[in-house]
Amino acid sequence: MGRAAPSLLILGTRGVPAAHGGFETFAEKLALFLTGRGWTVGVYCQDEVETVGERFRSTQWNGIEQIHVEVGSHGPRATLEFDYHCVRHAAERDAVCLVLGYNGAVFLPLLRRSGRKIITNMDGLEWRRPKWSLPVRGYFWVSEWIAAWTSHRLVADHPAIADHLATRRSREAIATILYGGDPVRAAPAASLAPLGLEPNGYMTSIARIEPDNNILPIVEAFSRKRRNAKLVVLGTMNPSIRYHRRVRAAASDEVIFPGAIYEPETVRALRYHARAYLHGHSVGGTNPSLVEALWAGNAVIAHDNPFNRGTAGPEQAYFRNAESCSDLIESLLTDDLALKRARDAASRQATLFAWGPVLEAYEQELLQLGGHDPITYAMDLAAEAAANDRATDVSTGTA
Repeated sequence: MGRAAPSLLILGTRGVPAAHGGFETFAEKLALFLTGRGWTVGVYCQDEVETVGERFRSTQWNGIEQIHVEVGSHGPRATLEFDYHCVRHAAERDAVCLVLGYNGAVFLPLLRRSGRKIITNMDGLEWRRPKWSLPVRGYFWVSEWIAAWTSHRLVADHPAIADHLATRRSREAIATILYGGDPVRAAPAASLAPLGLEPNGYMTSIARIEPDNNILPIVEAFSRKRRNAKLVVLGTMNPSIRYHRRVRAAASDEVIFPGAIYEPETVRALRYHARAYLHGHSVGGTNPSLVEALWAGNAVIAHDNPFNRGTAGPEQAYFRNAESCSDLIESLLTDDLALKRARDAASRQATLFAWGPVLEAYEQELLQLGGHDPITYAMDLAAEAAANDRATDVSTGTA
């Protein structure tokens, strides 16, 4: 090849291929992008087992090294155990380390001490989530500080997150790189029938059923009167959780709770054919679900905060309580012109969140942190591509 391939390890997700959430999707997108550009990429994958037999095991998936880490516990303890062993393993590898989130930041000083270069996507303000007890919120607050000061570079996925991080580190240490999404141009409507839905006859909410996602006010707002439409609330509902019971009790018979749906085609269809998307997240940055709604051309009714306004843009609708949310729902159900304006605005806004520029921005950061000159690396790639083209021409007799 003529040059050393840059190396990257991705920590902080459950692994690839993506099956769980935004960070996993991002890890998959970035890993595939970089391997296609000559990088060596490893992604740590969490394997929960009853008894640990082989702590570390490597497999290959689409040119990416899947570093499987067996953990013998469950729940939050399993996550911490996984993070610890990932850090311990990565400390012995010669690679830049991209850490997604700061939940396991308590272990990052071990990684820094080993001489590894660390760049951390700082995610949202986990310590502000009301679902956590005071001790847990304190743990996340301390973890944010540890990650901010242990990492060589910080990534904010939203300008408001960058502003917050600037209270922890200097702005020179912070890069603002948005989240990406894929256009949804069409989707078969067949997936709607089992749920009793028709295109344009329902609204969607796709989120964890938690207080900081404002699911209860959304359900209360929709259920204030007959809508002659449906609200589909995607997310796991556990009757043992008090908040989930309150959400269900507040729902009219026009609200549907199908649970968590992970089948991509079904989720795309539910987004694409919805009349509007309701988004209650209040403490995140650039939320993947909101970005996906924009790419599906959804009109948006979102909780009014800087994160959502910065993502969805000024032409969408924003609520502060159940009453204002109810009024906005009524407007988008009855005013086709307002609906069209919001949908057109969503399609324009979505172009800010294309994967190409996002992944290229990450590559620039990773190259510089790893001691590679981005311009020289790009020239080397172009030269190698040209050499490969010439070799192909010679072998096929077309030179």
